[in-house]
Amino acid sequence: MCGIAGYFGLPVAPEEARALLSRMIETLQHRGPDGNGTYVDGDVGLAHARLSIIDVGGGRQPMCNEDGTVWISFNGEVFNYVELREELIARGHVFKTRSDTEVIVHLYEERGPDCVEALNGDFAFAIWDQRRQRMMLARDRVGVRPLYYAQRDRGIAFASEVKALLELPGIDASLDPIALDQMFTFWFPLAPRTPFKGISELPPGHVMIASRDGVTTRRYWQFSYPDAVEDRPVSAREEARLTEEVREMLLDAVRIRLRADVPVGAYLSGGLDSSITTAAIGKFVPDQLRSFSVAFETPEYDESVFQEEMVAALGLRHSVTYCRDDDIAGTLPELIRHTERPIMRTAPAPMLLLSRLVSENGIKVVMTGEGADEVFAGYDVFKEAKVRRFCAAQPGSRLRPLLLRKLYPYMPRLQGQSQRYLEAFFGSQDALDDPLYSHLPRFRTSAAAKGFFSADLRASIGDYDALADLRDQLPAEFGRWHPLSQAQYLESAYLLPGYILSSQGDRVAMANGVEGRFPFLDHRLIELASRIPPRLKLKGLTEKHILRRSVTDMLPEGIAKRTKQPYRAPESRAFLRSRVSATVLDHLSPANLDAAGYFDSKLVGRLVTKCEKLPSTGFRDNLAFVGILSTQVWHETFTKPARGRRGMSVATSASEAFSGGASVAQGNA
Repeated sequence: MCGIAGYFGLPVAPEEARALLSRMIETLQHRGPDGNGTYVDGDVGLAHARLSIIDVGGGRQPMCNEDGTVWISFNGEVFNYVELREELIARGHVFKTRSDTEVIVHLYEERGPDCVEALNGDFAFAIWDQRRQRMMLARDRVGVRPLYYAQRDRGIAFASEVKALLELPGIDASLDPIALDQMFTFWFPLAPRTPFKGISELPPGHVMIASRDGVTTRRYWQFSYPDAVEDRPVSAREEARLTEEVREMLLDAVRIRLRADVPVGAYLSGGLDSSITTAAIGKFVPDQLRSFSVAFETPEYDESVFQEEMVAALGLRHSVTYCRDDDIAGTLPELIRHTERPIMRTAPAPMLLLSRLVSENGIKVVMTGEGADEVFAGYDVFKEAKVRRFCAAQPGSRLRPLLLRKLYPYMPRLQGQSQRYLEAFFGSQDALDDPLYSHLPRFRTSAAAKGFFSADLRASIGDYDALADLRDQLPAEFGRWHPLSQAQYLESAYLLPGYILSSQGDRVAMANGVEGRFPFLDHRLIELASRIPPRLKLKGLTEKHILRRSVTDMLPEGIAKRTKQPYRAPESRAFLRSRVSATVLDHLSPANLDAAGYFDSKLVGRLVTKCEKLPSTGFRDNLAFVGILSTQVWHETFTKPARGRRGMSVATSASEAFSGGASVAQGNA
């Protein structure tokens, strides 16, 4: 894990190039505290901040091939690098290091941009091909590692985080109103859009090629599912075979993710997925495993009793960070500085504290259970959609809608509502053929927060429809998939990279120089799970049925049979009851709200008053409160300060270097 930055085709004066690259990479030092390096070749530059995990002594970057014609700056890990290295050596390639980075360099020599298809890993990298005069940017299939860029007529700049791009002359932070509208609908902007106007994100599973002829992007992988067929019964033999395949693939995904020259720890929430991951690690690690978890002072969110059960069962060396309301409130400014976007939930804050605990204990790598809910249908939204469809099949039934009360038992305010309210909330009138059917209640609830937008912001958004935009982006074959597969795609292709792996994953872990590894997101396991009949993933209302079967012998019974409890954290109450939040809450003063111009200060004032009177207020109000507050903090952090960058000499003016420019063309690279 590292931070990367660089540019192609920018008119930077030679005497200023390394200084510019150094400033860019210094902003990413938290991602790579173990060293940095730069490379300059005319109007091309690469920079790297290193977190040493594999080949600690020999993996310095930027790195090149034997004759210095191919250079790379790489962020992430390639877990199958051992096998790839052996294949390349057999073909005559000579290695100078034991690093996975050098494997990519030689693989690129063999396959060009198609090298990404052979990689099993989490990565974002830039390769400068001097002979062909082209820069290749690539991002892993699922979107674990981030990669941002700013593209104009004369060139392209890129970095692991936006803050590095803001070091370039002519690039300033201003809010994209459409991105904010999307975040207040989906909790994230739809890639390639970002909150920063003029700065884009390379989507997961994509390759970009920048050459003297222009810039193109292409997709090389995406989540995909078989066409829906009649929901046939599955024989016991077939289920047993698939169960064994899941187990073998999962264990292999864990095995190769233990490849590191430093100790590997584990996150342990007490839920099924992290418990499976931790137990699987134990099959390969003979020494006492280090595990880490978050405990909450509020019982509603705390799972420490289940964490302690797993610690005792596996004999772990365990450490806990206790998260209080004050911690969430006090952490918000730092959190937004690292996520670089507004957030609608406070859940990333405890994860920032958790990675700090890991770092303080001298651990650089942790394995987590992230991805299991997307791959094996574990989220409540999947059960909710199934119940809603069941009710819609007999709209006159009085009994079927009663099943709605079985959903979200951990949300007492929702449980206390009338049956008529529940039916309206869960969209009893939604069209079954709407491709977003499974997620419409969530999107509606989140989008209610847009009612606090100011008149000026509404005018800048105009008649833009975020839901229509998302529908237009869905793959052509989406309509042929089973409803459960459709719901899984919406979670996996959008929320997973847009929020879970970003604000709640990479950004908060790398803030403390910690690399997360996710065996459930091994593309081999994803592709296997996508072919498993839906009824074996969501059996009745039992989530992740086949995954549970595959690990029965690895877990205590109480953990193996646990119903999904989503990871959550205190929201508005964390700020309104905190002793340290006065400075943070000042962002919601009428003066600051009006100065930023995004929200109606009078409406926000009423929301704050409501949350003060009802500190356990509902999901909708909490989303609005956190979304508005975090947007104001984002504004203060990125757009309000005078950046005061040092001047630099360029071959042409900064405004000319980063003005105008066509959008990135789609097509074959």
